[in-house]
Amino acid sequence: MPTVDLFIPCFIDQLFPQTGLNTVKVLEKAGCKVRYNPAQTCCGQPGYNAGYVDECRAVATKFLDDFGSADESAYIVGPTASCVGMVRNSYDELFAQTPNLVRYRAVQRRVFELTEFLVDVLHVNRIPGARLDGAYTYHDSCSALRECGIRDAPRRLLDSVAGLRRVEMADTETCCGFGGSFAVKFESISVAMAEQKVENALETGADFLISTDTSCLMHLDAYIREHEKPIRALHVADVLASGW
Repeated sequence: MPTVDLFIPCFIDQLFPQTGLNTVKVLEKAGCKVRYNPAQTCCGQPGYNAGYVDECRAVATKFLDDFGSADESAYIVGPTASCVGMVRNSYDELFAQTPNLVRYRAVQRRVFELTEFLVDVLHVNRIPGARLDGAYTYHDSCSALRECGIRDAPRRLLDSVAGLRRVEMADTETCCGFGGSFAVKFESISVAMAEQKVENALETGADFLISTDTSCLMHLDAYIREHEKPIRALHVADVLASGW
């Protein structure tokens, strides 16, 4: 039985706790033993993106403390590619030429986003009992696609959900406009990018707009709700845990 140390990003912890709970359900359904360390905090991405490298390094060091288990057979799995990409890629710069580089390397190879872990590591292509009736279109988040190389895994899992069919939208690989502090500093551009993404999704006739990243989904869902658009934004973990 694979052991998973659950990595829950801030957005999920504070705003979408049900997605975290559904992540546990999906992993257990896939045959994993799931552990959760309640001492875990932020991965440091907001500070890093804002240029606070030293402060971010302190937060990242705590991440190593929280997840640097002596049990190196345990996987570290999170339901958001943005934070997984931060740990997997940006920590290289943070810990370069520091005593923690060796500790980081031991952690780095164990960190996975949920769907890539299920498909690429466990070779699980469907979650038994998952069901959602309707059509979906998929949003490739920048972090998942460009930082983690994730494209096929979430689609493969979603295509196996009973009652669900995929319709690809135009420009699926284009940014939704969130980008963390970008959405605050350049609000009008950010909203216009969300509008374009949602309109592309609506043109497919899909009932659901699904992605791996809660930050993108939060941004898109805010636009959908504000303008009363007939589509729902859903996290892939919530879909995989539906129906059972």
